[in-house]
Amino acid sequence: MRRSRGFSLIELLIVVAVILIIAAIAIPNLLRARIAANEASAANSIRKISTAEVAYSTAFPTIGYSVDLASLGGPATNCNPSSATACILDYVLSSGSKQGYQFTAVGASQGGGSTNTVFVAGSAPVAFNQTGVRSFCTVTDGVLRSVNNGPGGTPANNQATCIAYPTQQ
Repeated sequence: MRRSRGFSLIELLIVVAVILIIAAIAIPNLLRARIAANEASAANSIRKISTAEVAYSTAFPTIGYSVDLASLGGPATNCNPSSATACILDYVLSSGSKQGYQFTAVGASQGGGSTNTVFVAGSAPVAFNQTGVRSFCTVTDGVLRSVNNGPGGTPANNQATCIAYPTQQ
């Protein structure tokens, strides 16, 4: 009797089925790990924006905090510091989008003066449940706040919205 070498069709189908089952278990965990990494980056970026706002207000005391996020950054090369492009943040973050999150920073005057005395920095996931599930923000007090605000969330751009977020532990 002659023996054939190789695998039978049923053996190959079993191997493919096992591989598919393992992939079905591993892929959701991989996506959750990516979301966690994006959220950690977003929280760190909000902290960087807060630090940059303090540096900006020190460098330009007649303006106070920056009017917008772009004022904290500048071009990728040959950045010359000014109130319009302070060169404090990298150009990727100051463009308003980084690692699946959108960012904003707004300076405002409280009490009717011409100097921006408060700021709000906020972030929100670009694609909810794919790039992130939480939005982050901070105001002049420097406390990081976060909320799971669901699909269609936009970055907090005023103090009242940000202060309503629970504080991050």
